Amino acid sequence: MVVEIIKKCSSIKKEIRNFFDSRGFLEVETPLLSPHLIPESSIENFKTDLISPYKGNSPLFLTPSPEIWMKQLLARGSGDIYQICKSFRNSEQISAIHNPEFTMLEWYKTGITSDANIKICEDLIDSISLSETPQKCRPPFRVMTMEEAFRELGGFSLEENLDSESLLGLLSDHNIPGSSNDSWEVLFHKLFLTLIEPELPTEKPLVLKNYPSRLSTLAADVTGTPWSDRWELYINGIEIANCYTEETDLKKMQNYYQNETSIKAAEAVIPVVSSEKWLAGMAGFPSCSGSAIGVDRLLAALLGMKGIQGVILFPLDDILL
Repeated sequence: MVVEIIKKCSSIKKEIRNFFDSRGFLEVETPLLSPHLIPESSIENFKTDLISPYKGNSPLFLTPSPEIWMKQLLARGSGDIYQICKSFRNSEQISAIHNPEFTMLEWYKTGITSDANIKICEDLIDSISLSETPQKCRPPFRVMTMEEAFRELGGFSLEENLDSESLLGLLSDHNIPGSSNDSWEVLFHKLFLTLIEPELPTEKPLVLKNYPSRLSTLAADVTGTPWSDRWELYINGIEIANCYTEETDLKKMQNYYQNETSIKAAEAVIPVVSSEKWLAGMAGFPSCSGSAIGVDRLLAALLGMKGIQGVILFPLDDILL
């Protein structure tokens, strides 16, 4: 049984490569060890050290996604690219859908927005689905905005309650613990993860789009609205993919970098190094949309399995001493 699953997972990964190769994407392979990272206050990182009698010792970090170096390739004129690689995230639970080391598929298509990337993702999943893939895991996707989700599932408008005081009041109304000392992002996530996410429809894959722009990311804003141009894909209620219309304004990138670096320095368990040189290297970054998929979760969904342990060989909770 295990061998059959391995064979099917291997075959699907080959089909993923065939999908992107046939559409003119270039497969790339970027470093998993990096001397600096894009600062993300929502992610804890893994740190190690280079021990070198020739270069001297220096800190290195395991990349939480290939974004950092793929974006540098795009800025240097690579065109459409994709990558399947290992990624690493620290200080998260180990569960049926979480492992600190996991496989990620990330692709960037130039000249499009995140809306056009929905169709690419639909076509991809349609092309790699198996005979045993449940219908609820197959395209077409249902598309819902974050505002629609809060109205339909929470019974109130998110857009009309975006300030911290309103979020705190809504948490209280629904008996969800919250404090005035919590940041805006913490208040929002408490409300969304407790009240909305568990109720998201599961009869078909769901694209949830237009997240509040106050959530700090490198996604472009939807002009004239409080939303950012991004979506996440849920299959069977589990978040599988994340997609942006990528921010191209260097000043906004710099503001993001400075703000997130400050938060990381104050709050992160593992302080990370960030680099102004990386920002300078983004000067030629093109208009594009990037999408990232957790491959282990996707494989489990396509195979009709309940968790990623069946598709990850030697998950960490099986091999910890």
